[in-house]
Amino acid sequence: MVQKAKILLVDDRPENLLALEAILSALDQTLVRASSGEEALKALLTDDFAVILLDVQMPGMDGFETAAHIKRRERTRDIPIIFLTAINHGPHHTFRGYAAGAVDYISKPFDPWVLRAKVSVFVELYMKNCQLREQAALLRLQLEGGGHAGAGESKEPAGLLAELSARLAAVEEQAEALSKQLDDESADAAAVATAAHLERKLTGLRRALDALEPGTGAGAPTLPSQS
Repeated sequence: MVQKAKILLVDDRPENLLALEAILSALDQTLVRASSGEEALKALLTDDFAVILLDVQMPGMDGFETAAHIKRRERTRDIPIIFLTAINHGPHHTFRGYAAGAVDYISKPFDPWVLRAKVSVFVELYMKNCQLREQAALLRLQLEGGGHAGAGESKEPAGLLAELSARLAAVEEQAEALSKQLDDESADAAAVATAAHLERKLTGLRRALDALEPGTGAGAPTLPSQS
């Protein structure tokens, strides 16, 4: 069973959180509430999130300050942040949001369809990255255990290699379809850049698998970084 992605919703007003849950429930992912910046940071200590929807105006620690803390932590700095705000003070205010590390900045009231589409892109990218990490972990196990196999166990590594290659091919196909979808929809630059980064990592993993094929004469390949 594929594990659901977690989406963090941060807003000090319960009615706004309820509205976000209603909009995003169709994505069938795990929605986590936080009523303050402090509560959001606490949730980020233990859970991994695909994307954060962060209200700008909150008492105490506002959205900008919360985002700054998120981006300073190595564990959370790469999580996409979408700012939601009920105010519009012009380009300077918007620039402050992007400077704080947001990938998007949406003014309330927003179009539910647009918000859901934007969030779904980052959820899909997150899921593809999770699949890639799983394939890389399997490959590492194969590389680490390969030197201990006896003469009669040669078929098992070959079978595992074929299975890894088939799984990777499925992820490659899905990533290619997602990239085409982003191009067709003129998506946000941040989403396009994230998709390109995912494709580069897939290419590195494919090269590592190809280097393990019999007859290549290659040594143990260097696996792509998962950062």
